[in-house]
Amino acid sequence: MLSSIRKFSTSIYAKILLGIVIIPFVFWGMGSSFKGGNKNIVVKIDKEKFTIQDFANYIQSFGPVDKKLNSQEIDKFLSMFIGNKLIEKEYENLKIKLSDKSLGSLIKNQNEFKKDNIFSRTQYEKFLIESGLSVVGFEVYLAKEEKKKQLLNFIGGGILSPNFLVNDIYNKINQKRYIELINLNDIFKNEFNFSENDISTYYENNKNSFQQIFKTIEILEVTPKILVNSESFNDLFFKKIDEIDNKITEGKNLNYIVQEYNMTKGNIISFNKFGEDLNSKKIATLDANIINQIYSLDESEKTILIESKDKFFVIEIVKTENVQKDLKNESVQKIIVESLKTSIKRKSMAEIISKINEKSFQENDFYKFSKDKNVNVQNITLENINDTKILDSNVVNEVYSKPENKIIILNDISLTKNFLIFIKKIENVSLEEKSDEYIRYKKISENTLKNRLFNTYDNYMKKKYKIDINYSAVDTVKNYFN
Repeated sequence: MLSSIRKFSTSIYAKILLGIVIIPFVFWGMGSSFKGGNKNIVVKIDKEKFTIQDFANYIQSFGPVDKKLNSQEIDKFLSMFIGNKLIEKEYENLKIKLSDKSLGSLIKNQNEFKKDNIFSRTQYEKFLIESGLSVVGFEVYLAKEEKKKQLLNFIGGGILSPNFLVNDIYNKINQKRYIELINLNDIFKNEFNFSENDISTYYENNKNSFQQIFKTIEILEVTPKILVNSESFNDLFFKKIDEIDNKITEGKNLNYIVQEYNMTKGNIISFNKFGEDLNSKKIATLDANIINQIYSLDESEKTILIESKDKFFVIEIVKTENVQKDLKNESVQKIIVESLKTSIKRKSMAEIISKINEKSFQENDFYKFSKDKNVNVQNITLENINDTKILDSNVVNEVYSKPENKIIILNDISLTKNFLIFIKKIENVSLEEKSDEYIRYKKISENTLKNRLFNTYDNYMKKKYKIDINYSAVDTVKNYFN
């Protein structure tokens, strides 16, 4: 049955059903607590227990075929699994039922089972055979999905948005905004003049931040050609790899391995946890997986066998040292200069923000600031919230979240983009009920109301059901799928 459901879950029809199922999981999310107990139990909802096998079957039914899943992906599946069980409990408690007649009508109205626009029993049976599903298994599954759909309709169905909400949403998206912008980077660049003393003082005050742990290793890639004189990965090669792994476990070092298997010595490399050498240059031959494994080793482990990207490496840690980077190092000076630049940016913007908050930086101050700093004011018209011809979407969204006559500072996390913006005018817009766009925005408004209702229902379910998650069992599932 598991393989049958897997085949069905990849069909077009299953994707439609899955869309129905996923809706409540979006607003449910993860919010449960951990409790110990049976190691085989992944989650307990009230008194009902669900095992590792139940959860694994769910992932195998809906997850990608032959693909490893990371921890975050498993957590998402867990949220979906819990949400799925809660929805089932809800439609059972509400006694939502589907008669055989209704189920039959549902099946007959699926386009996938029609021929010449009429239900075809042959097409239906062909679908079941190709999907590897039994009639009973498919119809039980379909009935569950329809009940979930009816529950969602029960919660959010019948919602009608009033005209003022439709226009409110339309206006928020389509209103025209006239802004004036000062690029603060044009000001900052005139202040980026740092003396050798500035750089030296910063270095002395932050010397510890320029210390890094460096690992020096000897690394030898073990290929079929080197190990068994073959161009391909064969049984003999993997047998020898297992032997090497066992010898390392017994305490044998890299030099012993080289002599025992008549191989040449490896390369000596020194690097930090970022995979950079002493000159802060990336080492191309080391991928992140190898670096992470080396830095996670216990101090007692000196020699290891690592498999990464279908390659095998024997690695021996020669030494571990705390390296103090010198001020003459080019990368150190670059870091210091960037830090000094960031400090100036933060200080300057903090002063302006403080004045804005104290209401001592008004429209006239905006223009005076431009004149005093000898920078141009750029006039920009934003046609709607999706107008990103000049500014990126993050900046535009922030502008649209602020009121008229508001002065704001906007910047990205790295402080590479820094703007002082005056929202000069907002030109509101509205829709006529007879317009072509009205129906579309009416649906958007109704979906917004439904989402709010779903959030309320979410809080209701969190209080209604007691949910305990056994994260040790979840980790077992994660290890299986990783």
